[in-house]
Amino acid sequence: MPFYEYRCKACDHELEAMQKMSDAPLKNCPECGKPELQKLISATGFRLKGGGWYETDFKSGQKKNVADSGKDKSSSGGGGCGGGSCGCH
Repeated sequence: MPFYEYRCKACDHELEAMQKMSDAPLKNCPECGKPELQKLISATGFRLKGGGWYETDFKSGQKKNVADSGKDKSSSGGGGCGGGSCGCH
């Protein structure tokens, strides 16, 4: 479930709340009790933890690492896609 940030327009109290995306926004400030909470727009934060995210999870056979393939193809004008492995050539 995502975290949402709120600020009270009456007392400037800020808080985070873990809510489902389908939940209604919070209204009452836990600090002053007034129905003045406003949902803030903020950058989302997430972390891809653990080894093998994307680069190794979807490989099969003798495919090179994505980071290594960019070094080999950078001067050949491959467009950064590996010179055809993505299907755009």
